[in-house]
Amino acid sequence: MPNRKAPSSLLLLAGILVTGCSGVQSTLAPSGQDADRIASLFWWMTGGAAVVWVFVIALAVYYARHSSGTRNQRRDRWLILGGGVAFPTVTLTILLIYGLAMIPETVARAPEGSLQIAVSGEQWWWRVRYFRPGGQEVVLANEVRLPVGEPVQFRLDSDNVIHSFWIPSLAGKMDMIPGRVTYLTVRPTATGIFRGACAEYCGTSHALMAFYVEVMEKAAFDAWLDHQARPAVVQAQDAAPDAARGGELFASNGCGACHTVRGTAARGEIGPDLTHVGGRLSLGAGILEMRPDKLRDWLARTAHIKPGVHMPEFNMLPDADLQALAAYLHGLK
Repeated sequence: MPNRKAPSSLLLLAGILVTGCSGVQSTLAPSGQDADRIASLFWWMTGGAAVVWVFVIALAVYYARHSSGTRNQRRDRWLILGGGVAFPTVTLTILLIYGLAMIPETVARAPEGSLQIAVSGEQWWWRVRYFRPGGQEVVLANEVRLPVGEPVQFRLDSDNVIHSFWIPSLAGKMDMIPGRVTYLTVRPTATGIFRGACAEYCGTSHALMAFYVEVMEKAAFDAWLDHQARPAVVQAQDAAPDAARGGELFASNGCGACHTVRGTAARGEIGPDLTHVGGRLSLGAGILEMRPDKLRDWLARTAHIKPGVHMPEFNMLPDADLQALAAYLHGLK
């Protein structure tokens, strides 16, 4: 009786494979020059591996179906040496040369005058600094925005453990090694929102150490960076009594000892800069939506949401206070 489950299983497997080739964190859906090179290398290597596999399997099937009495030893020797040794060696050598030829372009630094961004790997979040002409630094956390069509130079470091900075749709990955500075050039070719992640196991919440990258048109990016450089202002629609009281609670509960909110007395540098936290795409390093209810949950259940995080939970506060703090933070845009 024929196996009717086999075709459906193959279709399901094909669907899963096709789905994995797209999305905001896919190397095979490139939106950057270096990611495009990596995707091309992948497809060429996949094609070369498939051809070698077909030749080797064809040889195995051929000799499995023919008895030793009908074989020609000279022909067999040439088939094995040619198809089983020479052909794979030549194919893999060509692929190796093709891959090595990409390295100089992939590791090349961005041209002088390009946008400079420093990213430090923390446990388990990202400290981000933009360097503007004139030496001004714009500090934020857990989010990167880039201008489309322009090379960007990332300066990467870590003061704790080894992390790895990776935006699959835009470029390759680069390790962040304590005591060293590494560099990665990103050249976005399309606008959109992409997901990045730490690609090196770095501890308890390694899997919860992500970030989002938004590639924008140049004018929109310049306006965004200008806004990020300004002190914090609670937006009008969020300037409710809850938000005002939340600002007082932020100060009275010692949040400023770890966090900076420019324009206020909060000057802490241990945790992420919160000056414009409400305008970011995500919360907790790419793991929660930026919404007041999620902010409230984060404040009350920090260690449950991200195990091992250094931020204490504030579940001792009444729910009304937590909601006021969330309203204040969400208004910092």
